[in-house]
Amino acid sequence: MVQDTDTIVALATPPGRGGVGVVRVSGPLVRKIGAAITGQNLPARQAVLTDFKDAHNVSVDKGIALFFAGPASFTGEDVLELQGHGGPIVLQMLTRLVIDLGARLARPGEFSERAFLNNKLDLAQAEAVASLIDASSEAAARAATRTLNGAFSQRVHSLSQEVVRLRVRVEAQVDFPEEDIDSADLTALANDLSALIEAVAFTRGEARQGRLLDQGIQIALVGAPNSGKSTLLNRLAGEDRAIVTDIPGTTRDVLSVELNLNGLPVTLYDTAGLTETEDVVEREGIRRARQQAAEADIVCLVIDGKAGEQNTLGLDVDPQRLLRIWNKIDVAPVPSEFSGVAVSALTGAGLNELRTRFLELADFHPPVAAFSARARHLDALDLARETLLEAQMLTNQGDAWELIAEALRLTHGHLQDIVGVMSADDLLGEIFATFCIGK
Repeated sequence: MVQDTDTIVALATPPGRGGVGVVRVSGPLVRKIGAAITGQNLPARQAVLTDFKDAHNVSVDKGIALFFAGPASFTGEDVLELQGHGGPIVLQMLTRLVIDLGARLARPGEFSERAFLNNKLDLAQAEAVASLIDASSEAAARAATRTLNGAFSQRVHSLSQEVVRLRVRVEAQVDFPEEDIDSADLTALANDLSALIEAVAFTRGEARQGRLLDQGIQIALVGAPNSGKSTLLNRLAGEDRAIVTDIPGTTRDVLSVELNLNGLPVTLYDTAGLTETEDVVEREGIRRARQQAAEADIVCLVIDGKAGEQNTLGLDVDPQRLLRIWNKIDVAPVPSEFSGVAVSALTGAGLNELRTRFLELADFHPPVAAFSARARHLDALDLARETLLEAQMLTNQGDAWELIAEALRLTHGHLQDIVGVMSADDLLGEIFATFCIGK
């Protein structure tokens, strides 16, 4: 058990009005707080309909009290849930009652952090709690649930076990250098390392699909005024979100909409037209358009087919992130030398191909990943692969067992960081700070 003498409290349901609101409490004072508010010693794991009373024995609300005795609880500590009516004032009063009885407000993610520290969840599973709450599609929710149930952790554990097996072999050579080393031993080790490198790369590929489900991508529509960016955004969104006129410069600021492409969350941005102007407001819009293009995962250069290729005022985009779109094919034929996607934002022609190209550029491959993942997981898998490649290279040097052993030790550490076995306190603080309060 983690040694923390604080009892914490937070609202576990979204703020606002609702039929039911839940106040969650965890820590050593839970039994005392439950008895003070309900007037009874609450049985474990039984829903008790009761009045919630203040220090003057006046009823604040009537609802259900649920007590979970540690360690058989989400956090591993004694936990109390007060399920009352979902009015903000009532829930504030309940929270204040708990604080007056010795608890403090929980930090964001502190309940999940305690679950991790008390070995109820590993770090990847704890992060999946936040991913499940934030899921923007059914596919993302399913992937987060699989990670919460341990699918990702089991994969990492399997990779770690193979690294440990190789470490044992290599350490034996380090400890007994007088033994003759057959070239076949190094060849076998190199082959085993190759197989492990492939397994890490495969896991990384699945994890990246999970991260796409979790984080989604950003797509920026840029181009000259009146090229049809706003019409294209409205067509992709399936509703009129952007104002469309024949007047150049109608779009002055960045407008965004949320889309779902085969389970992939997408944020689509309409930006101000790129042109020479003395208008202060329009110039600011162009600056923001450039900034959005710099931050986007995919930049769509929308070309007015009637006007042809236009000056983009030095827009500099990585070609791997750039997709050129020839718009207005209903009135302007596509040049034979054009490379990109041809559409009509007005009629919708070509939009299915455009959506397919979005998925290709994002490298998203439905059916989706077996588990959700985050950027730090990808970084750890990249580092693990790099150190394995280093170990494999060292097998060609004949007598580099100590260096190989060190590379494998580092690999093991990178994998363990994913599930939190070797994570530093500052990393844990950064991770759990991204959670919502009450989790």
